[in-house]
Amino acid sequence: MGAQLHYKPNEDEPYMSEQQLTYFRNKLMKWREDLQKETAETLHNMQEESPNEPDTNDRASTETDRSLELRTRDRERKLILKINQALERIDAGVYGFCEETGVPIGVARLDARPIATLCLEAQEIHERLEKTQRDE
Repeated sequence: MGAQLHYKPNEDEPYMSEQQLTYFRNKLMKWREDLQKETAETLHNMQEESPNEPDTNDRASTETDRSLELRTRDRERKLILKINQALERIDAGVYGFCEETGVPIGVARLDARPIATLCLEAQEIHERLEKTQRDE
């Protein structure tokens, strides 16, 4: 177990070996656990806060803070969904391969963004298309 804590996948190993899959599974599960803790803490803090601020400015500030927290939690909820989908891809044996081209996404890209579903080339094409559609 101690060796697993210091393990870092690299490009010289067989791609998506059992050790790499275990590494990414653990990374994804830890990330999800951290997000779930943050969400629980936020909900607890929001319940503890008094919504009856006597001062109008304090009340407005509290509402702004709550709105920002709720937007952050919504982004985290969507991120947890993507983490769950990545874990499902590991179970299905398709994790680490581009959903569009089927080529390996790459260890470095997955280490930086373990929920990635597209190889860099496919991601760049998607981003260019999105930018073109926004500009029209």
